[in-house]
Amino acid sequence: MSDAAITEPTTRTMPDGMQRRAREPESTVFDGGGMDRLFQYELLRLYARNRQSASVAFGILVFASCIAAGMLMPGTPAIVAGASVAAAFGLSTAAVIAFLRRAPADIDVGRWRWHFIITEILQGLAWASFIFVGLNAPGEGARTFALVAHLLVSAAAVMLGASVPTAVVAGIAPLLGGVIAIVAIDPNVANVALALVMASAQIFFLFMTGRLNASVEQIFQHRAEKDALIGELEQSKANSDEARRRAEESNLAKSRFLATMSHELRTPLNAILGFSEVMKCELLGPHAVPAYREYSDDVHASGEMLLNIINEILDLSRIEAGRYELHESCVPLADVVGECCRLLQLRAVSKRIIMEQVTTPDLEPLWADERALRQIALNILSNAIKFTPMGGDIVIRIDRTAEGGQYLSVRDSGPGIPDEEIPVIMQSFGRGTLAIKSAEQGTGLGLPIVKGLVELHDGTFDLFSKVDEGTLAMVIFPAARVTEPQAPELPTARARAA
Repeated sequence: MSDAAITEPTTRTMPDGMQRRAREPESTVFDGGGMDRLFQYELLRLYARNRQSASVAFGILVFASCIAAGMLMPGTPAIVAGASVAAAFGLSTAAVIAFLRRAPADIDVGRWRWHFIITEILQGLAWASFIFVGLNAPGEGARTFALVAHLLVSAAAVMLGASVPTAVVAGIAPLLGGVIAIVAIDPNVANVALALVMASAQIFFLFMTGRLNASVEQIFQHRAEKDALIGELEQSKANSDEARRRAEESNLAKSRFLATMSHELRTPLNAILGFSEVMKCELLGPHAVPAYREYSDDVHASGEMLLNIINEILDLSRIEAGRYELHESCVPLADVVGECCRLLQLRAVSKRIIMEQVTTPDLEPLWADERALRQIALNILSNAIKFTPMGGDIVIRIDRTAEGGQYLSVRDSGPGIPDEEIPVIMQSFGRGTLAIKSAEQGTGLGLPIVKGLVELHDGTFDLFSKVDEGTLAMVIFPAARVTEPQAPELPTARARAA
């Protein structure tokens, strides 16, 4: 499986419901030509729900107004006005209920908007007749009633119908027309004063309608953006799940490939190493041509290097996959490091490098995998020897930490590593500029393997370096790994992680 397949996941595994939720927000936002159908439907639905929720309270207002009109106004005009108000209120409530009962797909947004506008006009005309009768009735009580009714009805229209401002204007306009008609019929001081108050209130209510409508649209827009964000998050999660699934499949395929290739590569390599060693040692007789012995030496050395690379790749793959099993026992860290120093002594002598080991006496053994400790020490020491110049020195220290653990530090007198290159060489196949310039042999797997093995032992591995001053490699094992030789067996790091 290619990397491109991993980095470009599709949405085929995204559930249908999730895809619908991801697409829905796109139809609720503004487009270039105004609000789309679903957005307009939501505004009408909000208007209808507000009207329905306030129907009981508004019905009480209608009933109380009819009773007050009967007490303050002449009988027949008050009855006619009250009946018209009640009928308009009933018609508006019936229209709202009918709208809410219909399925959204069956709603004709334009037609229902006109229904609501017409019902608002009818209510406005009915209340205007109420107010007209009150202003023309004798007594100050009727005028006060007309003014209060005007203010209450206008405020209710604004609060309940702000999501459809056209309907609010349609409901308030007849009230304003009634006030103008009264002034035109009888332009006395009292009527003019009431007209000014009512007209000012109408202007204020229309202003509030615009503000409330803007707030409602902003709320819907924010909700649409939230839904769109939720859809994008669900889409990203689906993509992430798909990418993770493909990465797991790719990792499994890699592990199977390495397991297969390790056997396929080791078998011919063993033959190459065996036969090249026979030729190198001239076990079957001397070579007739001296160059053949040099060639057999090169073949054997190349085979050993290739086998070492294969082993490193397999070790790193097992560590990354969490399949590296530790066979732990009580291991003296100083003894393992001392053995590694003896193995690498010839390489150090060939470069006239002085290796000094400083060990604190009576160090307790570590509960660790001896093979892993040996590989850690060999990789660190090999790197130090490789990059230390002729005649340099390497100082190896083994001691206790302040927390009760133990550490291994290897300081060389090499050219050092720039700070920005340390993260690079700690990654798989990472090589610094010094290694590239000097064409030093290596795959860039030594330090990543050290880091992985140290972490399997619950420890830490760090590099500290300054250019032209050398490098310090520090391996720290926690106090939990320090034990006595007779200590009972501890659970492995792999078991604790599980």
